[in-house]
Amino acid sequence: MKRVILVAKAILIYNPKSGKQDFISRLPHVIYRLNEKGYQVQTLTTTYPGQATEFARQACQERYELLLIVGGDGTFNECVNGMMDCKDLPKIGYLPVGTCCDIGHSLGLSKNVDLALDNIFADCHVKMDVVKSNDRYFCYVTGNGAYIDISYVTDSRLKKKIGYLAYLIKGTEELFTIPKIRMRVIRDGVEFAGSYSLILIINSKRVAGINMIYKPYLDDGLVNVVMYHYLWPFNNIIYFLSFILPFWSTPLIKRFKTSKMQVITESKSKWNVDGESGGWGNQQIEVYKQAIIIIVPEKIKKKYFPNQE
Repeated sequence: MKRVILVAKAILIYNPKSGKQDFISRLPHVIYRLNEKGYQVQTLTTTYPGQATEFARQACQERYELLLIVGGDGTFNECVNGMMDCKDLPKIGYLPVGTCCDIGHSLGLSKNVDLALDNIFADCHVKMDVVKSNDRYFCYVTGNGAYIDISYVTDSRLKKKIGYLAYLIKGTEELFTIPKIRMRVIRDGVEFAGSYSLILIINSKRVAGINMIYKPYLDDGLVNVVMYHYLWPFNNIIYFLSFILPFWSTPLIKRFKTSKMQVITESKSKWNVDGESGGWGNQQIEVYKQAIIIIVPEKIKKKYFPNQE
């Protein structure tokens, strides 16, 4: 029998409530393959919200070389929030097993465990931007307005049974409850105000399974902002057209890129941060350029990370 010498430390943070909640059956196989590649693996399973943040901070403090995140967008977000205030950051390998997994899809990562592991072992890593919204970091989106709460108010039992379709069912319940939100935005020395139904601050290609940004760059220190003016009863038509035409520009949709911005609003609705419920009210946004190291397919590096070798 071939003897494998374990030469590197890896920590696997696993959310058992993500997606179909069936990854546990694959865990021994994942650990076996990691051991084959010389990794000594510690496995940590989350049992309450926010625990992945604590585990990721531990991974930094104990100087693990590889942090494997197994879960959905929320788990990924928690881990990054645990890393951002640390000095020694491990490389991130992501196994997306959540319901939607916008981060995983945007980064071209497979939900097939073996294909995802093959990508990690290929070790094509990049430095990716992370965005801070008030006192919380996000990796792909924060937003407020219409349909923004669907990802975290949809019943987890329903998501387990029917997956992404659960989000669509929940969305139909909100078709006729489009909010009108008064906002004032300050960015790059420019200030403007208006009534909007939806604002999305995006560091990704996809949001809620929809390609929102035509050609995103995820390492340029800038974030894409899309703001939809309130125009009842045509809001849903405007959303639909912008979703199928992510490059579409119109006076009804305000698009721009920035490294910093401030959103001032008296809205009482909560912000969505990487698919999870966030705070409410004013938001101070700042991009942290190339803040984390993550393993991606070679083709994704060439496509979305042009500002590094």
